[in-house]
Order: sequence, then C-alpha cells, then structure tokens
Amino acid sequence: MVFSGIVEAIAIVNSVTKHKGLYNLEIKVPDKFSTDLQIGASVCVDGVCLTVSSIKERTLNFDVMMETLKVSTLDSLKENDMVNMERSIKLGDELGGHLVSGHVSDIVKIYQIDKPVNNHVITFQTTSETMRYIFPKGYIALDGISLTIGEVRKSKNKFKVYLIPETLRLTNLGQKKVGDTVNLEIETQTRNMVDTVSEITKETING
Repeated sequence: MVFSGIVEAIAIVNSVTKHKGLYNLEIKVPDKFSTDLQIGASVCVDGVCLTVSSIKERTLNFDVMMETLKVSTLDSLKENDMVNMERSIKLGDELGGHLVSGHVSDIVKIYQIDKPVNNHVITFQTTSETMRYIFPKGYIALDGISLTIGEVRKSKNKFKVYLIPETLRLTNLGQKKVGDTVNLEIETQTRNMVDTVSEITKETING
C-alpha cells in the first residue's frame, strides 16, 4: 500500500496488549476517520504500515509483529499516547506530500528543538549510514509526515526540519521533546539514486 505523508488525524492509544512477539494496539480515532474502512485495510500509524484487524465504531485494532516492533518506535507506545494516522491513498486521490510506503528506514532521536518567532525547528541525530540518504531540500517522512529537509551536517550526523503551524496543529510532532525518538522513512527515489551511484563508484574503483 502507498500513503501520501499527509496526516489525516491524530488518534489516541486506548491500550497496548503485549503478547510474546506480538503486540495488539487499540486506537481510538476521530469521527469520520473509520467511515467505510474495512478489516484488512492498510493504515499508516506513526509512519508504520499496519493492517486493521478489527473495527468497533471509532476504535481500531492492529496486530504488530516482532519485526515491526524491532525496527520502529511502536514497541514503546503506551496508553494515551498520540499517534499520526493516515489511510492508504486510492487511485485518483490528490498527492499532497510524497509517496510513502510505511516501511521504516531508521529510528532517529530529537537532538534539539528551537522555537524562534512563528517557527518550530527540530534537529535530529541519526547514524552515518542513514545520513547517506539525507540531503538539503530532500524529502523524508517522520512519523508518517512528509517533510522537506532543512540544514544538514553530515559530519555530525544531524539534520533539521522546519515545521509550519499547520503541521504542528495536524500532527503529534509539536508534542515531542528532546530525547524522543521518531520513525524515519527515506524517500524511495533518493535511496535508489544513492545506492546506484555508490555501486557504480565501487565498480569504477575496483576496475
């Protein structure tokens, strides 16, 4: 399934039931989000593509496998946490952000938050491997939100994003604190381009 990176709703985690190797998330969504939603549908939850396992009015249930728990922040979710939600896009839907798969590339940590007048700037820290794909003005998804990268400091493994008031209003990023972690998804074309150039360079060097 494919998403646009435009968050449709902020939802509340009702409960997290932990079984061995499997979590069940019960999430209460706003009015209309679940309208015409079917069991088996794909929903992006904080940037992770999950399958709806049951629906009861405004309450959705998702089963989260061990592999997903290992590579995302979903293993740390708890009752009353706020999560970003987006339903998969359909043929003919307007694409306001960029194509997002819901497959997390890395977990990144908030290093610094600055709030100059009418601005909200978050600096993230990650690994040198992930920084290979981070470029100024490039696209990424953070907790399922399509964003444009600001300044990049590759030597420090840090990058910034600038959030407009509308993004703060419609998503949970405004509630995040220094030290919190978020799910990062690298834009597919960027990943493919970097990997292709890397392979060509290796072949050239090795003859």
